[in-house]
Amino acid sequence: MVKYVNTLQGTNSSFELTRGNTYPTMALPFAQHTWTPQTGKNGDGWKYQYAADSIRGFQQAHQCSSWTNDYAVFSLMPVTGKLVVNQYSRAARFSHSNEIAKPHYYKVKLDNNITTEMSPTERGVHARFSFPRSGSSYVVLDGYTGMSMVKIIPEERKIIGYVHNGRGLQKNFKSYFVIVFDKPFISQGTWDNTTGAIAKGALTNEGKGIGAFIQFKDGATVQAKVASSYISPEQAELNLEKELGKYKKLEATKAAAGNVWNRHLSKILVEGGTEAEKATFYSCFFRASLFSRKFFEYDKDENPYYFSPYDGKIYKGYMYTDTGFWDTFRAQFPLNTILHPTMHGRYMQALLDAQEQCGWLPSWSFPGEAGSMIGNHAISLLTDAWVKGIRTFDPDKALEAYLHEATNKGPWGPANGREGWKEYFALGYVPYPEHGEATAKTLEYAYDDFCGYQLAKLTNNPFYERIFARQMYNYKNVYDSSTGFMRGRKADGEWVAGFDPVEWGGPFTEGNAWHWVWSVFHDEQGLINLMGGEKDFTAKLDSVFSVPNTVKVGTYGRKIHEMTEMEKANMGQYAHGNQPIQHMVYLYNYGGEPWKSQERVRTVMDKLYNATENGYPGDEDQGQTSSWYVLSALGFYSVCPGTDQYVIGSPVFRKTTITLENGKKFIIEAANNSKENVYIQSGTLNGKPYSHNWIRHEDIVNAGTLHFEMGSKPALERGIKEEDKPFSLSEVNE
Repeated sequence: MVKYVNTLQGTNSSFELTRGNTYPTMALPFAQHTWTPQTGKNGDGWKYQYAADSIRGFQQAHQCSSWTNDYAVFSLMPVTGKLVVNQYSRAARFSHSNEIAKPHYYKVKLDNNITTEMSPTERGVHARFSFPRSGSSYVVLDGYTGMSMVKIIPEERKIIGYVHNGRGLQKNFKSYFVIVFDKPFISQGTWDNTTGAIAKGALTNEGKGIGAFIQFKDGATVQAKVASSYISPEQAELNLEKELGKYKKLEATKAAAGNVWNRHLSKILVEGGTEAEKATFYSCFFRASLFSRKFFEYDKDENPYYFSPYDGKIYKGYMYTDTGFWDTFRAQFPLNTILHPTMHGRYMQALLDAQEQCGWLPSWSFPGEAGSMIGNHAISLLTDAWVKGIRTFDPDKALEAYLHEATNKGPWGPANGREGWKEYFALGYVPYPEHGEATAKTLEYAYDDFCGYQLAKLTNNPFYERIFARQMYNYKNVYDSSTGFMRGRKADGEWVAGFDPVEWGGPFTEGNAWHWVWSVFHDEQGLINLMGGEKDFTAKLDSVFSVPNTVKVGTYGRKIHEMTEMEKANMGQYAHGNQPIQHMVYLYNYGGEPWKSQERVRTVMDKLYNATENGYPGDEDQGQTSSWYVLSALGFYSVCPGTDQYVIGSPVFRKTTITLENGKKFIIEAANNSKENVYIQSGTLNGKPYSHNWIRHEDIVNAGTLHFEMGSKPALERGIKEEDKPFSLSEVNE
């Protein structure tokens, strides 16, 4: 399956326009460290851009998004001819025609005739640099943008050291590295990337931007084994021995990494469809398999332990990081509950461990808590896990932690605790302009409170159940029936004047009223009731696509990339390049017109995704946008995590086989499927007629077959009964 993956997918991105904001990640699934070629300058969030024509290094990377930059970075760069260490001077031109970019193997032949190859392990990389026969052979280590230390040990053909770079790190955070080469050095030294000063012959140095260089005999082909640890130099050495010790040649590491990815990707086997659709699917599945990262390591007795990015101490057990829940609670984590329940269960306990270590549930960990974006979506993950039978944590501790989150504001970003929590509790909404993005916060707080209510109800905890039941309908308090939209509302109860549904920002987060009116994941029937019934609701859904794609920049003051992406998609006000509206195409299932969801979902997949450098309609966002595609291509989507239902769309492939962690298989069949035959005519689940517009998690993990007959025309009488509609808190016309 790895043959279908293109890790260059989404790399043709810039500050002004995003096609994914990805880089050609070379890693194992959910690995602690990844590696990538570097075209951008040190510290730049756009570390690899498809339009660039030169590479300045091959770096250890962890970056979630171009907007967050990176941490724990250092790079290696082969140099021939005169020794040059500066990142600009050492950069070498290249062509994509001389580049291979796969999950398990990256290769590029630079225009100076140096060839670099790399294959990954979970905490390291196996590299090979092949220099031109007549040229000198140097490898330059760049200490990047923060503090670093290097020590060269020529008799062991080794460099050890550490780097400390990134935002908001613990003071004692270090990424310790060890690099072992298979050829002797003929000269070496250290250098300083802040001044460019070279200290030939020096074996060690420490300071900001300190790096190293080593020289081999002319025309050498040199292998380098690299491993890193957040725990200690000794653990870095142990990681190297455990993960790379048995591989003498790069080919062996490449084969092992390829086997890992083929086993992983084969968990979902698709049949039918075009080769292009398979490439898109498996490239997205790859991206859906990188975040969150393992932040733990194994000691000599194979026991997991970790350096905590939250308090700088060492703990036994598992830890995961590098994700923003505002993005990933929607599809990335629900996909994990199906495919990786053991890992997901460990993560849920790790969330509560993180809360004990820093005093708050994570919301945007990179690797410590940043509190970016809005909402308290750790409770969504915890409740979703519990509902789906992944019960590895104490629900009372989870509810206690969430109540603390919902009734306090932490020291970090907006999602660290709750901005406006007192007004939300007293008024039933967050007022604007007293608080920025207030309406979006109200909507997401209400959903999160539903998740708290749900977990309390399922675990027989009436105290928390009563608290969150009081607030989970608060979305109603920011709905204006006179306009049919969610709006900004003042503390005195009046609507904010000058409303325009195409105006971005203000009371909304990275969107406008057209995008945010649908963010009632837990009670779409309640929203239907507010809008006047099913016909008005589905007409409003239709209008998203039929109104002009007009943008008013609002409080942003300029056009941000999400606005440009919506314009270029040319699907009215539908802005799939960002999270708030991604679930909206599934909402026809709640309004008695499921065939429209089937058609819209297939259109979005076909029009806005592909496996090329232009492969995404916006930021990929730590696996979320890819997971939307993976789930949707299977034929369903997690509209409301925290319930046991997935809402049905339209499968891309004629047959899909999901091999579950327990070895059982769940099969989705779509007979007569094609680009034209996107409409479900009839369905069966395990041989019995099935008309519901949803399927339960239990039905999937218990194995079986979901069979659809597909056709080119809508089946207007299918899936329209009340029992066919997905979960909502409210009853019809309640």
